[in-house]
Amino acid sequence: MFASQDINHAAVCVPPGNFDVQNHFYPRVPNAQLHALVRHFLSLGNERIAQRYCHLHPEVDPASVTAALSYTPRYLRWAGADLLLTATETGRRGVVVIEVNSCPSGQKSMPLRTDEDEHGSYRLLLERSFIPMLNRRNLPKDGVIAVLWDKNPMETTGYAATLADLLGEPVWLVHTPEGAADPLMRVVDGLVECKLKGKWTPVKAAFRYVTQSPWTRIPPVTRTAVFNPVLACLAGGRNKLLAAKAYDIYNGELLRSGMRIRVPETIWDVAPSEVPAWVGRMGGKAVVKNPYSNAGQGVYTIVNQNELDAFMALPNHYDRFIVQALIGNAEWSSVGREGRLYHVGTVPNKAGKIFAFDLRFMIGGSPDGFYPLSLYARRARSPLQTALDSCADSWSMLGTNLSVKNEKGEFTTEPDRLLLMDRRDFNELGVGLDDLTEAYIQTVLSVTAIDRMACGLVTSKGAFRAKKFLEVNPDPTLAAEIL
Repeated sequence: MFASQDINHAAVCVPPGNFDVQNHFYPRVPNAQLHALVRHFLSLGNERIAQRYCHLHPEVDPASVTAALSYTPRYLRWAGADLLLTATETGRRGVVVIEVNSCPSGQKSMPLRTDEDEHGSYRLLLERSFIPMLNRRNLPKDGVIAVLWDKNPMETTGYAATLADLLGEPVWLVHTPEGAADPLMRVVDGLVECKLKGKWTPVKAAFRYVTQSPWTRIPPVTRTAVFNPVLACLAGGRNKLLAAKAYDIYNGELLRSGMRIRVPETIWDVAPSEVPAWVGRMGGKAVVKNPYSNAGQGVYTIVNQNELDAFMALPNHYDRFIVQALIGNAEWSSVGREGRLYHVGTVPNKAGKIFAFDLRFMIGGSPDGFYPLSLYARRARSPLQTALDSCADSWSMLGTNLSVKNEKGEFTTEPDRLLLMDRRDFNELGVGLDDLTEAYIQTVLSVTAIDRMACGLVTSKGAFRAKKFLEVNPDPTLAAEIL
């Protein structure tokens, strides 16, 4: 049905029986065969993964590892971490967390675990994390189930069709783009309502894929059960500034366990005028980020004066930025407190070229703890250069996000840079089972840190603590946007 009708700026009723593999995965995914090593990792379960991780890290407390994997998130129950496989100047490998995304993409890029289950990880997330939420005691009695979205129709239609199949009843797919002239969604006294067939109808539970400044349309906390609530975005899922603080706080709590979230050196609450000084502090090479953007927007890699000048000439919508150590090639990464980190990169191709890539690791949180959902990798457009000149385009070598805005301001993708977890692409990454173990643990820890931050931003009665939020995120422009 989705291929035959326009779902943009519309509220569409999706009855059971409408899931079609061809509509909800990239064209080459349905016939791709999941790599045997990835399949094996996904079959291990948290207990064996914890045992392996403890064997690799004798310094960690085994009980703390088990507790971390068993943690049940309260707000951030579905997330994807963007990770880099790095090495130190002495060649020691590791996994570094670049950012965590609430309501992330990834299902359309994941080969099916079994040929029999065409719903793939769409079903896994909904069964283990979303549907248990419907048993909440304080769920509104009346209303519809909806999937709210603003981009990525391939996956949002997949979630709507899968959810209708699982529930055995229709689900509403409602487009809620930012700045819509005639919005199809509103919030009244904490209850989400959607305009369905011309009538405002309450929504008792919503699967949310509203990712572009979602706080402008949905309050942090609602009476409607929203998965994930916008609170999770403000606490770090779509807020890189608060995420950095959440990691720092949680790392302090993890000291005795021997575990820690590995992130690039990060400076937060940076005014635009202060950016050049911090870039200089990191050796003239750094990454500057608009804390509240996503899909690869608002991220600026700086390795020379031209790129710094270009950033400083941009108009600034927000009052605060973050500056991070840049992970590049071995000869031109930032100089941080712990030395240099550089991209391990892909296995050299036949032309001898090595590309930077990141690994998206998506996980779900359930009453039984965390579980892995899907993985994919993205490589940069241009190969890593050994040496840089003054005109180098660092983003072409380091930028990996597939989302690109066209001239109309609409998002398109560049799937030719997508690397699947299949028999062909996975071998290009040079990734092993222990790398996947490290990636999973780093994802779990970073998601837990953000969820714990979210828990601290609500009162005992479940109300959003706006004053507390402004204390930890002192950006008046962002505060004015929150509904």
